[in-house]
This record gives sequence, structure tokens and C-alpha cells, in this order.
Amino acid sequence: MSTEVKIPPMGESISSGVLAKWHVADGDTVKSGQNLFELETDKITSDGVADADGMIRLKVDEGAEVTIGEVVAIIEEGGGATTEDSSGDTASAEAGPATGTEPSDASAKAGPAVRRLAAETGIDPASVKGTGKDGRVTKGDMLSAAKAAETTEPKPETAGAAEAPEPPPPAPASPKSATPNPKSSSTDAKQTRKKMTPLRSKIAERLVGVQHEAAMLTTFNEVDMSAVMGLRKKYQDQFVKKNGFKLGFMSFFAKAVVNALKEVPGINAQIDGKEIVQNHYYDIGVAVSTPKGLMVPVIRDCDTKSMAAVEADIAEVATRAREGKITLEDLEGGVFTITNGGIFGSMLSTPILNAPQSAILGLHAINDRPMAVNGEVVIRPMMYLALSYDHRLVDGKEAVTFLVKIKEAIEDPARLLIEV
Repeated sequence: MSTEVKIPPMGESISSGVLAKWHVADGDTVKSGQNLFELETDKITSDGVADADGMIRLKVDEGAEVTIGEVVAIIEEGGGATTEDSSGDTASAEAGPATGTEPSDASAKAGPAVRRLAAETGIDPASVKGTGKDGRVTKGDMLSAAKAAETTEPKPETAGAAEAPEPPPPAPASPKSATPNPKSSSTDAKQTRKKMTPLRSKIAERLVGVQHEAAMLTTFNEVDMSAVMGLRKKYQDQFVKKNGFKLGFMSFFAKAVVNALKEVPGINAQIDGKEIVQNHYYDIGVAVSTPKGLMVPVIRDCDTKSMAAVEADIAEVATRAREGKITLEDLEGGVFTITNGGIFGSMLSTPILNAPQSAILGLHAINDRPMAVNGEVVIRPMMYLALSYDHRLVDGKEAVTFLVKIKEAIEDPARLLIEV
């Protein structure tokens, strides 16, 4: 009996992807629930798992474009070591290793894949420690043994071989051959090409689309981080003891954004054709850098959650995004996005809108700078803030007011408790 391995459905908006990586090789024995492959789509990266035990036969190469429901492999149930053993009982002795000697008992009982490798490498399966059922030697065991033999085989000079005569010196290159050819392989080696992944392609498409479709404008301000940093220092130990994780800066800004959205509801809206859609909920997206590209998982109901709950949610979705375990539901429905380039050292930037949202807040590095406070010059930890917004929907007055509200909340965090 065999089981088809198909590309699983991943939501109505996803119809295809790229099979980026196989976690198994053709002929491997797999277990039900085992990760088989990594699938990249224009939104998320996910793993495909086995639905049965057996030996897998791959039908699609890495890097191939696949569609939802497409069969990419077959699992022959009861395969692997067991299948090879049963086929070995009826196989002729001619399938044993062609080494000029009689096959060992292990060779005679081995499956076709093991016998073939024995014939090609000259390695007797009886000398290989088996990892299959009841200690049977599998294809993987033979490949590992062959690789180990290559790395440990003595070189001729260490095995007492006669010293080979030195080759004659190479003839001097002619002036013509000494001139590098711009199309030669040595020049080509300076560049490599690979196909853009669906996720990276979609990111590029969306970023360019936003700049073509929205009237994007950015306003800036700066915020004194002294109060927030003081609170974190004062209560960090108690916070960690109670919650099991540290209190970061992002939860403060998430709460400050919610407070500002309530004060300036025009930013909590978006354009849909000829209509303005006003949102009355506060699901905040937090941009996360992953090996596959930028993702924006959404923290739900930030207005009703505690600082600790927001912090925990941010850490949880960020981890799953970096591990490729994010889901479509995690990425949908955000009304506003926060992106923090400061963790990479960015001093100032102009963030691009996360469509269809109408605004995005960019955070940056915290640096000590001289500031005038009450007529005196003092050193304070300062951060630049950048708010990009769609000027078709948001006026400059609203944008500036919104950014000032965030600045006030961060410089006086007590405002977040009483929402003023």
C-alpha cells in the first residue's frame, strides 16, 4: 500500500509555492508526523509532514514550483528496511556485491538499495552497523560508511607508495592567454544567480505597489527614553520573577500606539476603493526580521491586554516567525504596524507603509545626546521616531498630533495607565 504526499491547503489566497528543501532523501524510511519538506509561499514558510510510515520516493526536486494538492512524493507503507528485507528474500545471488567473493549473510539479506551500494563501494554490509529495524543495514547506513571510508582512506605517500616523479614545469603563458577573458569562467565565478523566493518576490511587489498607490509622507520626532528605561531598571527583576521573561521596549510602544489611535482615530482607518473603512479594534502588527524576509505578525486586542501579555505575545510570534512556524492567521487583520530598525543600529529611516494600513511607526537606536532641559544642557538617552502615513487619508495635523501623543506617553508612562 502506498500513501501520496501532497502539498497541503494553506488558505484561499495561496495556490502555489516553491518546494524549497527536502528534509529526507529518496529511499529514506520515514515515520508518520515526520517533517518531510519546507514549502515557501508568497506569505509564509511551512513544513509538510508524513501521514504514514514507510519508504519515501521523491517525485519533485528541490526548488520546483508546486501547486496546492500536487503529489510530491509517495510513501510505500511497510517500506524502508522492512521492504528491502522482503525483496532480498526473493532476489537472486547475482545482486550481491561484485567483489569477486561470495556475499556475506548480511549482503544476502540486504535490500536492493543496500546491495547496489555494496557493489558500487565494495563495502560489505556485514561490516556496517545497522540502524534499521532489528539492526538491519539501511541505505543511509551504507552511504555513511562510504563517506567515512573516503575520509579515512590513506593517501599513497602515507601507505608506502612509490614517490611519483615531479611533473615538468608548466609552459609560460603566451601574452594572448595571459589576458583575462571577460566572459571566462573565472569572471563568471564573481557572480551567482538564484531565483527570488515567493516571499521575497511578494515583499518586493508590495513595497513597490505601496509607493505607486499611496501618497506616502513621513514626519519625525524624538523621544527621551529616560522614564521608560528607569521603569524597566526598577521593576525588571520583579517582572522576570513573576512572568519568566524580560520587559522590553516594544510593549510600551504598542500601548502608546493604542493610546494615540484612540486620540486620533483617523489613523485607525484605511482606504478601500472609494470608501474609508474605520477600524474600532486595536490589533497591532510588529515587524520581525527572519531568514526568509520581513514578516509582520499581529498582536491581537492590545487595548485590553496587560503589558506582560503584550510582551509575551510579541516574543511568542517573533520566535515562530523566525522558526518558519507562523500561520496566515498570525499575519492578517492588523490596523497599524511598528518596526524597530534600532535593534540593527539604525539612527533614522523612512518606513514604508504596510498596505492596506494607513500608517507605520519606525523606532530607531537609543543614543546619548546633549539636550536642553530647563535651561541646562544634560545628557539623555534619545530615540528618533518616524511616522509614515498615507496622505490621501491622513492630514499632516493628524500625523503630527499622533506622533506627539506617542512621545508624551513614552516620556511619561503613567499616561498609559490613565489613557491621557
